[in-house]
Amino acid sequence: MRRVLRHLTARHRTVATNRTLGLMLAFNAGAMNAGGFMAVHMYTSHMTGFLATLADSLVIGEFALALAAVGALWAFMSGAGTTAILVNWGRRQRLHGTWALPLLLEAVLMLLFGLLGAIMLQWPTPFAVPLAVLLLAFMMGVQNAVVTKMSSAQIRTTHMTGVVTDLGMELGKMLYWNRTGTPRAARVRANRERVRLYASLLALFVIGGVLGAAAFQHYGFIWVVPQAALLLGLSLPPLLMDTQRLAAWWRSRPGRRPDSRM
Repeated sequence: MRRVLRHLTARHRTVATNRTLGLMLAFNAGAMNAGGFMAVHMYTSHMTGFLATLADSLVIGEFALALAAVGALWAFMSGAGTTAILVNWGRRQRLHGTWALPLLLEAVLMLLFGLLGAIMLQWPTPFAVPLAVLLLAFMMGVQNAVVTKMSSAQIRTTHMTGVVTDLGMELGKMLYWNRTGTPRAARVRANRERVRLYASLLALFVIGGVLGAAAFQHYGFIWVVPQAALLLGLSLPPLLMDTQRLAAWWRSRPGRRPDSRM
């Protein structure tokens, strides 16, 4: 089992590991998005909605809503930027767990949200929304950037607009009538493998959403802890292989004396 988990988030990627990890993270994103809505009354992965809110709010003079939209957009972009920094740093260090680093960060933040979510709902920020909203948006940005970068933008997990579009296009190809006598190379054909992938992503996102919303209703913020444990299980195995490399990097940091002790 540990070997399987190690390969899912390891540095070297395959189509199979990308899709398996993408499906697992789609479930996680659905749960966080729907469960998070139950907590903060916002879908924190929906950047299109926040951009529309920003535009509408500026027109009607609801500047608090506009500020909230800016905050969510800033947090989501910051999460995506953090993923880019961690992945590129991991590549520079030639870590086995290059892709596991941002997932480990997301798992830690999910634990904090699960344990301190009620406090974060009362924690004000300069963006007219509580800290919980910004934290959820940041986590969504982290995860979306992981899968996007890992799969070269072929798989998305935190929002389904692109997935629904791609699935609709493939279904349209399936329904397209190729005239008799059309050369094989010119025939319109659907990619059935993609249809299965997109349908699976949608299904797992919805299942995760149903379970996340129901779990929040019954258990409150603590429902996040099992999801955080799942991400920890995905991220830790490859990083455990990097302990010596990370220790060497820590000792070689600029300004750190060779004979210094912890």
